[in-house]
Amino acid sequence: MKTQVAIIGAGPSGLLLGQLLHKAGIDNVILERHSPDYVLGRIRAGVLEQGVVDLLREAGVAERMDREGLVHEGIELACSGRRIRLDLKALSGGKTVMVYGQTEVTRDLMDARRASGAPIVYEAQNVRLSGLKDGMPHVTYEKDGQTHRLDCDYIAGCDGFHGVSRQSIPAEALSHYERVYPFGWLGLLSDTPPVHEELIYAHTDLGFVLCSQRSPTRSRYYLQVPLSDRVEDWSDERFWNELKRRLPGDVANRLVTGPSLEKSIAPLRSYVVEPMQYGRLFLVGDAAHIVPPTGAKGLNLAGSDVCYLYRILLKVYREGRTELLEKYSELALRRVWKGERFSWFMTNLLHDFEGSDAFDRRMQLADRDYYLDSEAGRVTIAENYVGLPYEEIA
Repeated sequence: MKTQVAIIGAGPSGLLLGQLLHKAGIDNVILERHSPDYVLGRIRAGVLEQGVVDLLREAGVAERMDREGLVHEGIELACSGRRIRLDLKALSGGKTVMVYGQTEVTRDLMDARRASGAPIVYEAQNVRLSGLKDGMPHVTYEKDGQTHRLDCDYIAGCDGFHGVSRQSIPAEALSHYERVYPFGWLGLLSDTPPVHEELIYAHTDLGFVLCSQRSPTRSRYYLQVPLSDRVEDWSDERFWNELKRRLPGDVANRLVTGPSLEKSIAPLRSYVVEPMQYGRLFLVGDAAHIVPPTGAKGLNLAGSDVCYLYRILLKVYREGRTELLEKYSELALRRVWKGERFSWFMTNLLHDFEGSDAFDRRMQLADRDYYLDSEAGRVTIAENYVGLPYEEIA
């Protein structure tokens, strides 16, 4: 089998890239090692930057998002006994964010792929990438006990941090940058109305808390917990009681509790690999970078990677601009590092760090006071939260 672009991974980034390429008449095949149900079972973030919202509309998969998604014009930060609303729309020149779960984005993209008839192979095992540097790339994989070969012009590695794509690049060709944080997020999903119409990020003496949502009837809450904690240690009752302890009193009084649909603990870390390309292989999303969820940047950075790679491939196939291929990593990494910086900044601003001394705590307090009391500080948070602009492909 032969195609123009082989896409490894059927998460939102691989499916979105495939949908955009298909609409542009560029053939592509998606290979996914898991089943569709497994892919849809991943519980992930739900805050979409303006740029990703626009990209989903361009891909023709935004009908349900525009009907059911929640446009948010602000967020709230609760710190030092104060609740401060950041008017994202006013502070960023009219931009907003969309609250729409990543699972729903994936579902919409899967439906579009199915309707298009474009090829996608689930449960593709033992995927191997070859010929990345010699101009003759191909992918081999096993399905139903048979080995298949897919020849292609380019490969997009959208298969996450543990996928085969980055591992197919020689170790000496890559540089890795990482920061591991000494705590995790305990998340609980419930069919209960959100405690507030907008997201609340809170710093307390008991640790960080985030009140998020997926819909007017489904809520997602997070607590900062030690890495030594296990999900089994946290009954629903214990979670709700701790959440109420950390919330401002008037917010806690409005909290509606209920049975958890899902509970998990996610460790926090920052990670970037450079470069994001090797020959005719291009890394996209979590295959190249991980961010702590504090800045709501994981899916959104993957979206900007997709945008850059898609627009470059469009010019390659329509205009013969093959020299642009060498610019992908540079373009993507400029925005990735800014997203990493914002996620690192928000994480440091709002969490308690074990071992921090009195000076560290006073500096953290000074940072919160400056960024929340200063117009320039609030603008900085807002413009990063709604998403920095994408660069043009010249």
